[in-house]
Amino acid sequence: MKAQLILEDGTIFVGDGFGSHMDTIGEVVFNTGMTGYQEILSDPSYCGQIVMLTYPLIGNYGINRDDFESINPAVKGLIVKEATDFPSNWRSEFTIDEYLKKKNIPGIAGIDTRKLTRIIRNQGTVKGAICSIESDPSEVIRQLRQTRLPIDQVRRVSTKNPYPSPGRGKRIVLVDFGMKHGILRELNKRDCDVVVVPYHTTADEILQLRPDGIMLTNGPGDPKDVPEGIHMIQQILGRVPIFGICLGHQLFALACGANTIKMKFGHRGSNHPVKNLATGKIAITSQNHGYTVEEKSLKNTRLSVTHIALNDGTIEGLEHLDYPAFTVQYHPEASPGPEDASNLFDQFFAMIESKKQEVAATCQNVQI
Repeated sequence: MKAQLILEDGTIFVGDGFGSHMDTIGEVVFNTGMTGYQEILSDPSYCGQIVMLTYPLIGNYGINRDDFESINPAVKGLIVKEATDFPSNWRSEFTIDEYLKKKNIPGIAGIDTRKLTRIIRNQGTVKGAICSIESDPSEVIRQLRQTRLPIDQVRRVSTKNPYPSPGRGKRIVLVDFGMKHGILRELNKRDCDVVVVPYHTTADEILQLRPDGIMLTNGPGDPKDVPEGIHMIQQILGRVPIFGICLGHQLFALACGANTIKMKFGHRGSNHPVKNLATGKIAITSQNHGYTVEEKSLKNTRLSVTHIALNDGTIEGLEHLDYPAFTVQYHPEASPGPEDASNLFDQFFAMIESKKQEVAATCQNVQI
């Protein structure tokens, strides 16, 4: 069945529809990962977006039960050069076409993805629509230009109620702005006693849980559309150690007085080199974000840059100079991608332990 991909600038691609046959509108972005399409499709940070995968063959190892990053995907559509009908992998349970049909997500294959990538790189991310071949392009373009993209993506993907992931180790409150399961897996591997809470949970409610540390997760959209998170971080900063990832990194920066700006086409892929400024070491990282912390806005804050992206020099990590808190723009839990930076979770726990020892020493001096 033929389908169309129509962009707001009037560009039209004709290809083969697969997955759901419904029409969809979203922000068109590209991801450069060679593998990891299952994790990409189920990453809540893609809420409201139509994802194009630049690698030409997608679906060749199928879909399995283990590699999901959320239960219900929030992606609006998928664009590929070729979608495999007959995957080959011992873990495969169904094809990518079957998965998209189950989740009511439309896809289009057989288009010139190199041309589309160049359009996005030159113009920036654009609004687009996947629709049937019978749709009138002029009407679709008019609708695209009038459509306002959603600004409540975090509300859509965050958990609605708190829930525990029990362990016998450190108590970590995980603030869910659109959490990938990979973050929770890393904490579970370390036997943490995790409580996952919604994005709008207040500082008082978090502190009542008596956490040893607080994690700010990834999530979709513009961080300035999540004022609840910014306010919460401002009230907690200095009271409990904080580790932020991706959107959590951006919210932390805003809470500390910095600014964030929209990037032209963002970082989305599993091969982004990041330099640790303290050690000089390079990590190959997994990334998915369309906003970045503005470097010049750090001037009057108590934030210090710890990591930078080697491709464009943008900020990839921050630490607070006065309080136990640090953040990274990339994904140390990977999923998909390399696990070069997974040691940041251990760095977080070392910071928690250091804070505990500092408090214990203070209490001992007071008693004396």
